[in-house]
Amino acid sequence: MDKKSKILIWVFVVLIIGAVAVTFWRIYIQRDYVITSQIDCDPYTEACFIWKCDPASTVEGEACTGDPEADIWYYKIAERNASMIPECDPETDETCLPFDCLPGEPECEQILCAEGNEDEIPCVDPVQFTIDNPIEEEAAECAEGEECEVTEEEACDPETDETCVSAEESTACDS
Repeated sequence: MDKKSKILIWVFVVLIIGAVAVTFWRIYIQRDYVITSQIDCDPYTEACFIWKCDPASTVEGEACTGDPEADIWYYKIAERNASMIPECDPETDETCLPFDCLPGEPECEQILCAEGNEDEIPCVDPVQFTIDNPIEEEAAECAEGEECEVTEEEACDPETDETCVSAEESTACDS
């Protein structure tokens, strides 16, 4: 091998080692990359993506359970620079919010569903979702002597629930 070939090989070796070193520095030391994750979304207030279970799947987590609340998941996409994500466990620490962006933080956003998205993932409209799924509120308690209005939907079955009074009997509250 002549001298020029040896120099060329050494230049390539140095360039490859340099590229590996710079990549190692960016990824492992500085953690300079963006993490993308699907996080919970509130369909009452935000335009969420909709994930539905796959009835034909046998993979745990993708198969249907038969529980409508577990078979549908509303999510949004969160992107954040890995160096800004706190090193805590959201499963054990309630105050750990790894995908909450700080004000003015670069490379951090939460992406909500928009009609015409490129993957054609179904979206939920918060206004229509609220109309279709009203928030269940606890029955308002009546002050002593006031009359309570109970609709048939709010009425319970006195035969199965001992604390329940029938709709006819519940015109006045007993306190």
